[in-house]
Amino acid sequence: MTATEDTGIRWGTGAARGLLATTILGSGMAMLDGTIVNVALPRIGAELNASVAGLQWILDGYMLALAALILVAGSLGDRYGRRRMYLVGVVWFGVASGLCAAATSTEMLVATRILQGIGGALLTPGSLAILQASFAHDARARAIGAWSGLGGIAAAAGPLLGGFLVQVWSWRLAFLINVPIAVAVVLMARKFVPESRDPDATGHPDFGAAALGALGLAGITGALVEAPARGIGDPLVLGAGLLGIAGLAAFVVVQHRSHEPLVPPSLFGDRTFTLSNALTFVVYAALGGVMMLLVMQLQVSLGYSPTASGLAGLPLTVIMLLLSGRSGALAQRIGPRTQLVVGPIVVGVGMLLMLRIAPGASYLGAVLPAVVVFGLGLATVVAPVTATVLAAAPDRYAGVASGVNNAIARSGGLLAVAVLPAAAGLTGEAYADPVALTAGWRTALVICAALAIAGGLIALGIHNGVLAPPSSSSEVKPDGECPHLGECYHCGVEGPPTHIRGGRAPVAGS
Repeated sequence: MTATEDTGIRWGTGAARGLLATTILGSGMAMLDGTIVNVALPRIGAELNASVAGLQWILDGYMLALAALILVAGSLGDRYGRRRMYLVGVVWFGVASGLCAAATSTEMLVATRILQGIGGALLTPGSLAILQASFAHDARARAIGAWSGLGGIAAAAGPLLGGFLVQVWSWRLAFLINVPIAVAVVLMARKFVPESRDPDATGHPDFGAAALGALGLAGITGALVEAPARGIGDPLVLGAGLLGIAGLAAFVVVQHRSHEPLVPPSLFGDRTFTLSNALTFVVYAALGGVMMLLVMQLQVSLGYSPTASGLAGLPLTVIMLLLSGRSGALAQRIGPRTQLVVGPIVVGVGMLLMLRIAPGASYLGAVLPAVVVFGLGLATVVAPVTATVLAAAPDRYAGVASGVNNAIARSGGLLAVAVLPAAAGLTGEAYADPVALTAGWRTALVICAALAIAGGLIALGIHNGVLAPPSSSSEVKPDGECPHLGECYHCGVEGPPTHIRGGRAPVAGS
């Protein structure tokens, strides 16, 4: 069965609940693993006699493989079937998790973590692409909102669950927990997830272009991951960065010349697609920087325990859980532009309120109000911007659109972690000094707030009709005039009408 806009799954049905549960459980498994391993690192280091560099690569190997392949994986789903590639990713991730649990050396664990990252890359963009391709048009933004809110619980629960599992038995449980989850997802996907693909894709993918894209993303990611520890001027960091830039530049050239590109350049000819991805980049850069430094500020400057600093951000998770679905539904009803303008600005205001989180500040008086405002801003923007990116691309490119957006979001977060400490004047010694850390924290907050507010300004150029359902009319008028009234996203405001039966093909300038 291939779901289309006309025959898609309706909200509130058993099929909708099953589909949502399947995609959230699978992608949540990857999100959970991104944070649960951090807590297990001390035990891993002690048991495997790992060096600091070895522990770093246990984290970075996964991140590198995930970031390098996530773009290509989205395109493969469009070509070979989104459910098929999602299932391959889930099975791959589950098997790799079992191998991680069986690791007997640091080297083996790093290698199996890289394998795990490949599985994560295959399943992460697939979950969103499945939602976009399977749900009826008027339910998509709401489904993406529910996916964002419920999926975020997995990332938030990682540190707490990781600590519990390590105490119960061993760090190996942090990986073994994925195996039964993967089995459950496979069984659920076979029952609830309809297959969908790009019906116009033919032949084999361009493996040379895929290799260039992976090389480019791997180089950029490697440079951003290593920059905080080694410094931006380190030869390895510079070499990886230059290699990544060269790889991505070559990838872009190849895509422009290809008859069947992995990432069609025409996607970026659509103003809404480009601007919503630019918004994603700056907001996730701001988010990555603040979330990294908030935990340090709470522990070093305010004296919170690791557990207490994790619990301090719990209201953020609750807000996302309660409001993300509603935010997506609202964007579907009124158009996303208002939320995409207001949301990042509220995020920026929340960051500025965090300036009060300093030595001597109370949780109720300083931390909680800032976290609540910050969370309200995120709940306002996250689901609508994801829905907008996917809606701005033709449905046949749902997988690659999700891959692009995921890659951009991760790059923004990594860039903040790599660059923000230096920009804020935070050195290695400053992280242990409450006075120096607070000074750097305040500088970083101003930078991140400016980035978030800039995201709201970017959103002013986003077309508000992008989430509107396609018109029932399926033909353009004989004289080439658009059959819709007023400003029309489906046929385009500029250029020749491109209305397509059962869908839409946005054009530049619309």
